[in-house]
Amino acid sequence: MTAFGGNSKLTRALEIWGTLWVSSFELIGRLWLLLVEVFGWLYKSLVLRQVRVGKTALVSQIVRVGVRSIGIVMLVSACIGIILALNTASPLQEYGQIDKVANLVGVAVFRELGPLIAAIVLTGFAGASIAAEIGTMVVGEEIEALESMALNPIRFLVVPRVIATTLSLVLLTVIGDVTAVISGGLLGVLWLDIPYEVYKANTLIQLTWSDFLTGLLKAGVFGMILGLIACSNGLRVSGGAAGVGRATTDTVVQTVVTVIIADLVFSMLFYQLVWS
Repeated sequence: MTAFGGNSKLTRALEIWGTLWVSSFELIGRLWLLLVEVFGWLYKSLVLRQVRVGKTALVSQIVRVGVRSIGIVMLVSACIGIILALNTASPLQEYGQIDKVANLVGVAVFRELGPLIAAIVLTGFAGASIAAEIGTMVVGEEIEALESMALNPIRFLVVPRVIATTLSLVLLTVIGDVTAVISGGLLGVLWLDIPYEVYKANTLIQLTWSDFLTGLLKAGVFGMILGLIACSNGLRVSGGAAGVGRATTDTVVQTVVTVIIADLVFSMLFYQLVWS
């Protein structure tokens, strides 16, 4: 019985891992195929006069996804800047390097936390909403109605949303970076008694264009991942309202995990190519 029980547990563990890997490769395949279609329509819109991406739909999605997220991104980024300054001040003060708080806050925010925090906030704010919206259209047979009128849902629904999430996340990252550095600077000057000129000089000396541009590159990729996952899960909805709920949950979980893995890959590449 012990051996049988042990084998059954091993079999169950292998089944779980197998299912996880199959689901992961299935997700990668779905996102790749959807990305190819999105770039195909973008290419057609640039080459063919009769194919255009609707400007009204694009602007409305940018306002919905990006503009309405500015407040929450600024709030979270300000808190992150203050948290970083507080947590790095104590160990640096022991070595008489309290003014180096500016260096650490700047590097951490511009390289890593700026795009990552913006992506996570936008996932909860807009990613689930996009999946629910498209999923509701699938349940209401609106996607079939578009196809019956020879209108491609990828062109009219997915392309504007992917562009909007990509552009919005890049711009939100810039706003979040500036907000976090300013909030950390206010704490450093007003509470930690770091002279303003010293804090400003250390920040400018530490940060380089590579720090800024690598963060923006990450943000663009994270935004594209967010848009693709949200639209893909929305288009796959089945089972009515319960399916819409599953799609929103899957979107948040898959996006957060995928973004963190992508951030890890980017950090390893940049460490070898830029920072080493």
